Amino acid sequence: MPNASTESSHSPAALQRCIEALGPWFHNLHLPGGVQTAPQHFLGGDFPRFKWLQIAPFVPSDLRGWRVLDVGCNAGFYSFELARRGASVLGIDVDAHYLAQADWACRQFGLEERVQFRRMEVYEIARSSETFDLVWFMGVFYHLRYPLLALDLLAARTRRLMMFQTLTMPGDSVYANTADCAIDERTPLLESGWPKMAFIEHSLAGDPTNWWAANHEGVEAMLRSSGLRVEARPGHEIYLCVPDAEAARTRARYRSQLAAITGHGHGDA
Repeated sequence: MPNASTESSHSPAALQRCIEALGPWFHNLHLPGGVQTAPQHFLGGDFPRFKWLQIAPFVPSDLRGWRVLDVGCNAGFYSFELARRGASVLGIDVDAHYLAQADWACRQFGLEERVQFRRMEVYEIARSSETFDLVWFMGVFYHLRYPLLALDLLAARTRRLMMFQTLTMPGDSVYANTADCAIDERTPLLESGWPKMAFIEHSLAGDPTNWWAANHEGVEAMLRSSGLRVEARPGHEIYLCVPDAEAARTRARYRSQLAAITGHGHGDA
């Protein structure tokens, strides 16, 4: 496996050899010298940079003193961008292949003192009491078999901001009143704007790890139920959230369930 210590040159040719050895890449990183890791991305454009350009104005430009958790960090694109703004970043992922890419790229950018990568499942956060100023939770929710558990765990550890993104069903409609529904009058649940989430039994876009697709109101309802308030929508399927004391009262409904998982008596590790 190529690494910075064995590379005697940072020439474009040497970097390209390392990129090919570490491939395939999902993040197109712009390395020093202009070399890119995935310039011909199958999603089109410069991914995920084109998403970052939408999001960047909604993130504080000075993140010095902020602790950030990047969930599903992949090759580290967002971790690096947030570290450049001064944050201390922990990037987690379950895929050793992507983490090898992230570690190598981190050395190329000289960000080792600001970014740490760790192989772990998002649910393992339940074993930690660490909180974060910013939780970056993009492109992961719909891949999880137990998505609300992950959201509840992360929301309880978010001090200032959460950047959330998930696969959604088409449409932005919102049902007028979802406060209650009679047991024998459940037709409102069929309305397009009622909060809901489609379960994907087999695969979507050829990917068997795509388990869920919520509608827009379903996303916002789940965020509220986890104790978060949506402050802005930086881009399609992207939600900027802040902790909300009023919304957090909903946690009382499932506090004992979460406590059983985390082992913490209050359910908010």
